[in-house]
Amino acid sequence: MFSNDSRTVLTLDAGGTNFVFSAIKNNEEIVVPLSLPAHPDNLEKCLASLVEGFGKVLENLDTPPVAISFAFPGPADYENGIIGDLPNFPAFRGGVALGPYLEDKFGLPVFINNDGNLFAYGEALAGALPQVNKLLEEAGNPKRYRNLLAVTLGTGFGGGVVINNVLLTGDNGCGGDVWLSANKSDNGLIAEEGASIRAVKQEYAKLAGENKDITPKEIFEIAEGTMPGNKEAAIKSFEKLGEIAGFTISESLNIVDGIVVIGGGIANAHKYILPATIREMHGFRKTVKGEVFPRLQMKAYNLEDEGELREFLKNESKNVLIPGKNTSLPYHVKKKTGLKISKLGTSEAVALGAYNYALRMLNSNLKTIK
Repeated sequence: MFSNDSRTVLTLDAGGTNFVFSAIKNNEEIVVPLSLPAHPDNLEKCLASLVEGFGKVLENLDTPPVAISFAFPGPADYENGIIGDLPNFPAFRGGVALGPYLEDKFGLPVFINNDGNLFAYGEALAGALPQVNKLLEEAGNPKRYRNLLAVTLGTGFGGGVVINNVLLTGDNGCGGDVWLSANKSDNGLIAEEGASIRAVKQEYAKLAGENKDITPKEIFEIAEGTMPGNKEAAIKSFEKLGEIAGFTISESLNIVDGIVVIGGGIANAHKYILPATIREMHGFRKTVKGEVFPRLQMKAYNLEDEGELREFLKNESKNVLIPGKNTSLPYHVKKKTGLKISKLGTSEAVALGAYNYALRMLNSNLKTIK
């Protein structure tokens, strides 16, 4: 969206251990990222680290930035730039007005949001959505997608929604959240208990009958046969995650109706996850009278599979005449959605999302320094 925009935005990757500072212009990083300790348990040191990091990046810029924009964990009142009680940041206990603090220090508008939202925005404007539409154009298919559901599989089950280039933030800053959705295996549990790092580890331990502390990367290597272990249990642990994620994705798509992009470290095991997700999305629901309906109104395709990608890209529209006129319009008979893995990578997509979100807000005059 802003790939030819000469304005610069300062960005931050806010981890629980380190803060990584950078700057973006024209949708590209323009400085060598700077890493400083986060000091999550000491507010004074944490704020000093933020001021030092952004200050040092400023020194390396040829032109002044127009904003600061970054992701920070919640709970938070993102609209007002206030970060609430965070388990990994005890220094923020009771709430800290981080946005206004940084605005006062640097005289710049500050935009903060959660990583799921900014991941979605980056993928919608510079990643999955334009990639899919480019493939459709090259295939001679007139269909174009404008909406995106993004999920991340990692420490948690993150999510975000973009509708026609507009990020869904919600009235309470909770728009697009999926982690708290119902878990297919037990609707008294949250979805994140079945679609996260801990879920894969727990499922593998249960199926393999082992109590070792093993990482999802190691479980993937076992599934691939490059590391000793219970291969069947490893594969099934990823398939279980795919099924549970597919349940939540399906529920969300009945409202969002768009393309789905998946990020996060566990997404590297997509060869085992996505087929199970698609199977879940191709399920059925019924009425009390026994009438059967597809789980989704659209058919879901695994865009990482070459055969399914070809079927998805196939132009199956037909021309329909306008009554009384000698002109026609394309009628998209088959409704389709596609699932793909982030090619940008989660961190880059979040940074690009932060950059584009700041510029959109500035263009809309939705933020001024008070």
